[in-house]
This record gives sequence, structure tokens and C-alpha cells, in this order.
Amino acid sequence: MDIEVDHYAVLNLPSGEEGAKLSENGISKAYRKKALELHPDKRPHDPNDHSNFQKLTTSYEILKDEKDRKLFDELLHVKREKIQRQSQQDSKRRKMMSDLDARERAAASREEEEERIPRKLKEEIARIRAKKQTRANEILSSVDKQKVLKVSWKKKMGEDYTSQRLRELFSKFGEVEHVIKSSKNRSALVVMSSKVDADKVYCGDLSDILLVVPLQPFQPPMPPSPYFKPDQGKFENSVLEKMRKAAQRKMLSTLIR
Repeated sequence: MDIEVDHYAVLNLPSGEEGAKLSENGISKAYRKKALELHPDKRPHDPNDHSNFQKLTTSYEILKDEKDRKLFDELLHVKREKIQRQSQQDSKRRKMMSDLDARERAAASREEEEERIPRKLKEEIARIRAKKQTRANEILSSVDKQKVLKVSWKKKMGEDYTSQRLRELFSKFGEVEHVIKSSKNRSALVVMSSKVDADKVYCGDLSDILLVVPLQPFQPPMPPSPYFKPDQGKFENSVLEKMRKAAQRKMLSTLIR
């Protein structure tokens, strides 16, 4: 028995469950009709006429025999189940591949997003810093450097001075025009309204609280004096520096309280 041939189809009959219900009379009727069509006398120019007619006769003999037909129906049933299982497996395989592909795309998208967000954040920070630096340069280029003070503080104090906090502190000495706070370290530039107001802020290290120095210290030239002694100048400068630091510590400590 040729297991690759659907003998029902050869006779132009339905196979499967519908074919299994056909009567012997129905099968014979279908054979006679098909035989008239494929008989060699009807197809003199067909080189495959004998072969085709022989296949038709073989299929008919299998289907008209009860045992052969039952065996063939069982064979068809097994083949249908196999095709169905393969179809289900192919469907599951396609779904697995589709799910895997979807997960890979989602993972790639997440990875791309995880890389994009820090990159965009870094770019935004750089843009803001550049904008602030440009603004700071514009301010410094338009003001008298003599009224600009450099301010810095240490981390151990536990306080990160904001622009508003610095403005409040230095407003005690006079009007504050600008506060330019650095985004990289604990420092800032404070622009007072005049050099007089800037001079009111004593310069030096204020008991590890705030270090305030002029951006461009004013040092008028001193004429040489025949009575000036180098050692005497060093001593006087040391005493003046200590006095200035003491006064500054006292004043700014009072403001911060």
C-alpha cells in the first residue's frame, strides 16, 4: 500500500471522517465515473494514460476491500494527527520565537534608554554649566573687579551655602548686585554694588567658616621711605593681618548665628 497516496482523492472523493462514511456503492460509482475519464481509449495522446489508469484501479481495489480500507482510514487518521501535532509545535515554536524576539527588542530598548538618559542628563548639565559660565563672564566683563569678592567654604562645616544664603550674609555689608555660585566646588563670586561695600568685608580665613578674598586686590604703590626697615614691615604686617582676621571672625560669626 502506497502510504503517500490519498486513495479517496484519486477517485475525487472526500477523505478523512467524511470518506470513512462512504458506502461501497458510492465508491464504485465514483470509480466508474473516473475510469471513463482516464481510460486509455479516451486519452490516446496521453503518454501516462496507462499509469494513471493503473493508479485509479489500485485505489479502487483498496477502498472496496473492507480490511484494506479500514487500514487505510487508520493510516489517514495517524497522518492527520501527526500534521496537527506538527502544526501545534510550529505554532508554539513561532510564538516562542516571537516572544523571545519581543523580549530581546524590549531589553535592547531598555538598554538604549538606560544609556540615553544619563547621556542626556550629562549634556543638560554641561549646557546649564556653560550657560551659567557665559552669564558669569558677561557679568564680570561689565563690572569693576574691585567690587568682586571670591568666597569659598569647606565641606566639614556641614553647610552648602546657597546663592540666597550668601546674598543674605553679604547684604549686611552693603548692597549685593550678583551672586555667582560655582557648580563644581564650594565657592562663589559675590559682586557688591561698590568697592566701598566690598572693602567693608574683611579678607581672610574666618575661623574655617568662609574664606573671602578680593577677586582683584587693590594694592596702591607705596613710596620708598628712608625710615622703613624690612624687618619692621614684616612685623607690622603680621600684627595687622592678625587684627583683620580677628575682626572678620567676630563680624561674620555674628552674622551666621
